[in-house]
Amino acid sequence: MVKASKGIRCRTRGILRKKPREKGMPPVTHYLQKFEIGEKAAIILDPSSPEGMPHPRFHGLTGTVVGIQGRCYLVQVREGNKLKQVICAPQHLKRTSE
Repeated sequence: MVKASKGIRCRTRGILRKKPREKGMPPVTHYLQKFEIGEKAAIILDPSSPEGMPHPRFHGLTGTVVGIQGRCYLVQVREGNKLKQVICAPQHLKRTSE
């Protein structure tokens, strides 16, 4: 048997799939979103734009925007008992009402 590859997108068949009516590129407004430091944001991966995409293990987590790095945002997320900072482009973030 051949050893299974362990690339960045392994085991993401469901996460990185779009529904048929949502296929194609997202609207420009997703790229132009602005977030304030201290604001809550959910990490929802958009498979049509791979640049600035965080690791798929962070998909669905909610965190706090703690800084800006280039045109990406630093989002502090709790994973287990640890706080981690994720670099994430704005098209992979959604505002939450928390």
